[in-house]
Amino acid sequence: MSFTKSIGKGAGYVLLRLVQVLTLSGVHPNVLTLIGLVVNGVAAWILSRGEFLYAGLVILGAAVFDLTDGAVARNANKVTRFGGFLDSVMDRYSDLILLTGLLVYYAGINRFGYIVLTAVAMIGTVLVSYSRSRAENVIESCKVGFLERPERIVLIIIGALFNRMAPVLWVLAVLSNLTVIHRIVHTWRETRRLDELQGARAEIPEEKAEAAGAELQKGYRSI
Repeated sequence: MSFTKSIGKGAGYVLLRLVQVLTLSGVHPNVLTLIGLVVNGVAAWILSRGEFLYAGLVILGAAVFDLTDGAVARNANKVTRFGGFLDSVMDRYSDLILLTGLLVYYAGINRFGYIVLTAVAMIGTVLVSYSRSRAENVIESCKVGFLERPERIVLIIIGALFNRMAPVLWVLAVLSNLTVIHRIVHTWRETRRLDELQGARAEIPEEKAEAAGAELQKGYRSI
């Protein structure tokens, strides 16, 4: 077994045990979701102070709640429509709170370029989730694109722990908006395909009606 697989297996085991403990404790999954938001709020405050290493560690702690709330809900048979909605909304808040912390930091040190870069990353972050949600109102699925939320969180953690936040922001700004473009193109193709399919179906009765009319005219002429 490779080193990376060993790490993944070990992390999976720890996460599974944690989910079991939380399930037995009786804590409600929605509470875990809200705790995750609060912890991310603390991380954002630390980011605003420029203490990236400590912020990265706190974001790691918040990720534990993000990873366990859904699993606890399934294990405890507490999956609800509202729970899924709340989790999604709180995730968006967490994303934007962390980036707001960076905005405050860069504003405090007068780095206008990085303020703009962080703002572009924020726009992409919001639109990645919104584009999928809106697209799935008109097509069956829109999961295309690379930069989903787990990848964004991992990148922010790496940037904070290794003090490489500026390159990470460039990656977030570029790849998040490319993901949005990918989803727009995918939705356009799918809607065109569905429209063509619907048009083809609509033409079938019309063709049958024309054939029936022609047959009727033939009958008239034969009388």
